[in-house]
Amino acid sequence: MATPTITPAFLNNNDPAYYAGRADAYDDHRDGTTPSVLAVRLGYLIDHHPNTHYVLGYAARVREIHAETRHLTTIDTYWETAA
Repeated sequence: MATPTITPAFLNNNDPAYYAGRADAYDDHRDGTTPSVLAVRLGYLIDHHPNTHYVLGYAARVREIHAETRHLTTIDTYWETAA
């Protein structure tokens, strides 16, 4: 008798490696890695990492970090020039 694989509901039908990639990008950034270095690491992962879902998760978080950084820079620049 075959045993079905149960996918937890909180994964939203994504591979767990996707979330591992997101977590690693989050941890790298929290440890002080700049967004530009994260982009370089992502390039290496794209070229060499065997798990596509992991790379997609890492890429998604790196993209979010870049968006957050641009948003904060835009706000800081606006207030510096408006003052």
